[in-house]
Amino acid sequence: MTKVLVVDDEANLRKVLAAMLRKEGYDVAVAADGAQAIAELEKNGADVVVTDLVMPQTGGMELLKQVTVNHPEVPVIIITAHGTVDSAVEAIKLGAFDYVTKPFEQAELQVVVAKAARTHQANLRDVRRDGRARAAIVGESAQMQDIFKVIDKVADSPSTVLITGESGTGKELIATALHDGSSRRDKPLIKINCAAIPKDLMESELFGYERGAFTGAVTSKPGRFELADLGTLFLDEIAEIPVEMQVKLLRVLQESEFERVGGIKTTRVDVRLVAATNRNLEEEIEAGRFRKDLYYRLNVVPITLPSLRERKSDIPKLCSHFIEKYNQRLNKKIVGIAPEALALLQGYAWPGNIRELENLMERALLFADGPNIEIKDLPDSVRAPSQGASASSADSTHAPGETPLKEMVKAKAAELEKELITKALEETEGNVTRAAKLLQISRKSLQTKMKEFGLRDDSPADE
Repeated sequence: MTKVLVVDDEANLRKVLAAMLRKEGYDVAVAADGAQAIAELEKNGADVVVTDLVMPQTGGMELLKQVTVNHPEVPVIIITAHGTVDSAVEAIKLGAFDYVTKPFEQAELQVVVAKAARTHQANLRDVRRDGRARAAIVGESAQMQDIFKVIDKVADSPSTVLITGESGTGKELIATALHDGSSRRDKPLIKINCAAIPKDLMESELFGYERGAFTGAVTSKPGRFELADLGTLFLDEIAEIPVEMQVKLLRVLQESEFERVGGIKTTRVDVRLVAATNRNLEEEIEAGRFRKDLYYRLNVVPITLPSLRERKSDIPKLCSHFIEKYNQRLNKKIVGIAPEALALLQGYAWPGNIRELENLMERALLFADGPNIEIKDLPDSVRAPSQGASASSADSTHAPGETPLKEMVKAKAAELEKELITKALEETEGNVTRAAKLLQISRKSLQTKMKEFGLRDDSPADE
């Protein structure tokens, strides 16, 4: 369930917003000011923050800055009065997801929160914009060195860049590095995940709208192109833009001008566009879902990111990077990763690429007891050597009298798995549901494992 944190110093408005969002199915927490909101985020987290802009003590702008630095994956929605719309637009340029003006229509806020929730789920903002994006791209493989050369060469040009690669390979990080390496670095970097925007809202999202353009448009609002003026606009999952909208996007790229929805005034902008997709756009063109002329206009500078399985030599360095990152975030003191555990990671296929590795390392740090991450701290998907590259190495010829590596790992994994389950049950006082959540497996899977290892299930009614 998506968790929304509502922040407002007016108690009545907090209650109204919380009730409205709970009715929509959200898990809602509330805070009376920015300081309380920061404490709530640190203690319990949130998927979306909805905050008033003007509050006593710690206001919405300061809260936004704190969230952007410490919780960059959490979208922030600003609520503002008509007199402070300029400040809300400035907040968007500093990284806020969107804003709504008081008095707002209930449907308007519901749409914005729903978009923010989808954006959070799509990991639109899983990279910190801290001015060190180029240095934060971890990799010493030949493939990554070639990409670094391209970034250094084209970062300060106005040319459009098209980044392609599988999900989780770091396309947004490359876009951030291109912006931070350009003379536009002090101007806005506006990011939008096209897959998170309903098709009927795409035009108003990109180009803005005038008051009265459609039901619910109680005020005029700038689009992402206006917000990115003099800076960079990153369009992730660009293949999701409807064909009819692609014509208008092409016009902006060619002419640097557009009109808001419901408007007649032509607006000119100076925007450097970076686009990304995990689809094969040439196949999309053949299927009639993507315009060929737009593809050529986007593909001025192509950057193709390799999958993690194509750059496994970078895994040790990536692991060290994530250990350092989550030591700070989780207050842990893990030194490194055991050679046997690292060998399993390098033998895994990584369908989720770097994002999957990062999530795995965070989980491993949570479970690690000693100074190093061991095999027992890794999930079943990595410990089981029955598929992928690990299987080919495990099936290799072994000398007479020696136990095959595959069997050794399987036996050791089972032993450590039982130990991990026992520990989880002890920590949750035998609550199977909570233990399953801690282990990140289903309750049914845990019960099956408990039966396999001869562990009793004493909590039939703990759901």
